Amino acid sequence: MNNLINLLPQVFEGLKVTLQIFILTLVLSISLGIVVALGRLSKNKILNKITGFYILIMRGTPLLLQIVFIFFGLPSVGIIFDRFPAAILAFTLNYAAYFAEIFRAGIASIEEGQYEGAKVLGFPQKYIFFKIVLPQATKRILPAVANEIITLVKDTALVYVVGLDELLKIGKIASNREASLVPLLIVGGIYLLLIAILSELFKKLEKKYSYYQ
Repeated sequence: MNNLINLLPQVFEGLKVTLQIFILTLVLSISLGIVVALGRLSKNKILNKITGFYILIMRGTPLLLQIVFIFFGLPSVGIIFDRFPAAILAFTLNYAAYFAEIFRAGIASIEEGQYEGAKVLGFPQKYIFFKIVLPQATKRILPAVANEIITLVKDTALVYVVGLDELLKIGKIASNREASLVPLLIVGGIYLLLIAILSELFKKLEKKYSYYQ
């Protein structure tokens, strides 16, 4: 019992690192994903090709390999990142590619007639996008976005490769030290709680956007 009590501060420190990686990656990758999605939808062929190639590379290679390349590979050409920034950069670039394709598909799924009808009514382009297209696209992409975000929670464990003490690594060390699976069960329970909270949040968001049927 005392060992478990002593483990809690370490678990909370690991949880803190996990949440930092999760939140920063989510904010940065969604922002970058929107930009890349607009590039993919652009009529500019050069921009379209560049963003398409970026998505191919990021989705076509494992996230773990990307983390290793940024932290261990780039220093060979004089580009050096600390552990945490390297992890955030790798996660952001990777997840932005997935979000970009989700956003692109959502925006492209809106019927052309809605654009034309809004233009006939005299609405400006910015109004059409943010008030007509984006709410409908958001409704359609919510399930896919939710899946990516839940996957992100679990993928944060990959930062062990650069030596960051995230939640799962703390659990593994404690499990080996105590020769017990209890620390891993505690860590698993925390992951389940995080995912349950996110799942409930997305249910409420889907209900909020349910009038866009």
